Amino acid sequence: MYREDDLISIKALALDVDGTITDQKRRLCPGALEAIRKVEDRGIPVIIVTGNILCSTKTISILLGTTGGLVAENGGVIEYAGEISVLGNLEKCERAFQHLRKLYDVKKVEYSSARVSEIALERSLPVKKVKEALKSWDVEVYDTQFALHLTDPAVNKGLSLLKVAKNMGINPEEIMAIGDSENDLEFLEQAGWKVAVANSDPELKIKADYVTEKPYGDGVNEAIRRFLL
Repeated sequence: MYREDDLISIKALALDVDGTITDQKRRLCPGALEAIRKVEDRGIPVIIVTGNILCSTKTISILLGTTGGLVAENGGVIEYAGEISVLGNLEKCERAFQHLRKLYDVKKVEYSSARVSEIALERSLPVKKVKEALKSWDVEVYDTQFALHLTDPAVNKGLSLLKVAKNMGINPEEIMAIGDSENDLEFLEQAGWKVAVANSDPELKIKADYVTEKPYGDGVNEAIRRFLL
């Protein structure tokens, strides 16, 4: 339900990337870009929270013009004010991957050598099979609809968002978060105002304060204009 008092206190906007500010082909939505820049122009910093590697996340931030912190590799890596922290344990994810590849023909995504905290796989295998094969391993498996991620259970987007927010001097309840997939659940749970775009995972829609009428980046544009502009 719309709570005006909550929106007045919003001091930062946290955004997922793939499937949230982009379409299903990972193309940036022009409306989302325009809305993000207007939010920044109003002095509300935008935090990028994504499964992408840090160098890609930094590039996205530069091109969008965002000034908030960065959460990359599904929470495994964070950056704010030039300080980088690697939080996820890559070795345990690599061991789980080596076990999985003995069972199935799985491949890492492009540029995997740049990942420092998790393993991302091509979606050539149903996520249920991956989760079943790795149920006794100390890893979390996420399906972002763009890749399958094997991550360290000790970290996630939500916990890393809290660290970035603390570095920025912002309380979690002062953040509006927008996402679309199951790996966004934890970071939406930490935010004071939760938004799911129309193409979101059903569980995310249940947790959201607001579900947009439009999907992908058009939904981000809709939410920003309705609640922040």
